[in-house]
Amino acid sequence: MAYQSLYRRYRPRRFSEVRGQQHLVRALQNAVREERVGHAYLFSGPRGTGKTTTARILAKVLNCEAP
Repeated sequence: MAYQSLYRRYRPRRFSEVRGQQHLVRALQNAVREERVGHAYLFSGPRGTGKTTTARILAKVLNCEAP
């Protein structure tokens, strides 16, 4: 079995798995559900707060081919 970092192995893959950012998750889910997705989103904050993870999940929800 190939080596895989813990943060990659346990990275959330669905909005329901994201912890501590429920207000953001709810806003993104509502935007997708109502088909009112913005042209661009800016995720900012300190390291380790889930910016990349949330962006990857959003890209998958929007069916991007290469998130």
